[in-house]
Amino acid sequence: MTCLILKNPSLIFNKSCKSLCWFLQCTWSTPRRWLNLQEYQSKKLMQESGVAVQRFYVADSASEAQEAAKRLDAKEIVLKAQILAGGRGKGVFDSGLKGGVHLTKDPVVVGELAKQMLGFNLTTKQTPKDGVKVNTVMVAEALDISRETYFAILMDRAYNGPVMVGSPQGGMDIEEVAASTPELIFKETIDIIEGLQEEQALRMASNLGFKGSLQRQAADQIKRLYDLFLKVDATQVEINPLGETPEGQVVCFDAKINFDDNAEFRQKAVFAMDDMTESDPTEMEAAKWDLKYIGLDGNIACFVNGAGLAMATCDIIDLHGGKPANFLDLGGGVKERQVYEAFKLLSADPKVEAILVNIFGGIVNCAIIANGITKACRELELKVPLVVRLEGTNVHEAKRILSESGLPITSANDLDDAAQKAVAAIKK
Repeated sequence: MTCLILKNPSLIFNKSCKSLCWFLQCTWSTPRRWLNLQEYQSKKLMQESGVAVQRFYVADSASEAQEAAKRLDAKEIVLKAQILAGGRGKGVFDSGLKGGVHLTKDPVVVGELAKQMLGFNLTTKQTPKDGVKVNTVMVAEALDISRETYFAILMDRAYNGPVMVGSPQGGMDIEEVAASTPELIFKETIDIIEGLQEEQALRMASNLGFKGSLQRQAADQIKRLYDLFLKVDATQVEINPLGETPEGQVVCFDAKINFDDNAEFRQKAVFAMDDMTESDPTEMEAAKWDLKYIGLDGNIACFVNGAGLAMATCDIIDLHGGKPANFLDLGGGVKERQVYEAFKLLSADPKVEAILVNIFGGIVNCAIIANGITKACRELELKVPLVVRLEGTNVHEAKRILSESGLPITSANDLDDAAQKAVAAIKK
């Protein structure tokens, strides 16, 4: 399931699990295999649900951008580079242009700016150091904002359902607001059966600081956002800012939507919009084989079944002075081909100097893992040390397969022993 991940989870949700927090910190800036939508795609979904957004067009050439600006016929135009990373406004292009967001009143200038954006890499605080190539720009009507608020709906396991989170302080990191002025964070639980009630929407609108007719208007937008949340099987709909204009409009100026990956079978139109151009190629290849892979910065590859065991493995490697090179979860119902493909991915990483296999066989048959390992070692001609710890279903047969293979595989008695041996193998 795709879930909300904050830079500091404890500020709002008071999570304290050391391994979980370590995992979140390690993976915060790492590309994910989850569904990724560009800003304009999220706004299109909101538009279709009756949510108020700016008028906009999308362009993939400078001439299209200029023509779109003319069609808008707006007093002022905002041109936004479309990438999945945040911090675009303060980013820098390798064309020399500074900023991925620009305001202008002249459609000709829109075309000139688009020339310096499209086809060039934009580097922000959230992109890799070489930046991300911009293939699309959004040309939108610029509206003045007299006041900015923050609003989100998200699935929260602590409440077993959806929760609204809002603050009258928007347009900034919600984590900063929660840390400095926690009294300005308002939460409202929603009964998943009863749905969002009128008085709840009005109360949240009031907490956000909307007054008079704007309170009713904001409450209506909140209800429409909740309808969208349910309609697309979202785990998060975040609006920052939900703004108020001098003309008395309540508008969703920027949006982030996360989706439940388990709903892909009934959200085919939404998932068809998935922008894979910025996804990590290794993660994409892993996904083909139903492997959950996240690249990290270390040199010991982890091949594990189960997310909890994977996090524990990363922790213990770190404890013994090593650094995990990845987070690879094999999951249950594994087949030999998946094991082979997993080794293929791990051995292709030039950072990897050792591989640690840590399998606890419940659903997983250890013999299948062992056969997959031996096949991969022979066919891929594995060049790095391999440490294997197996426990559980059919483990004795699995150990026999490994010991009779004639391959240089180091066996480990338990996780601690495996981590120590993997770290020692690199130091030799």
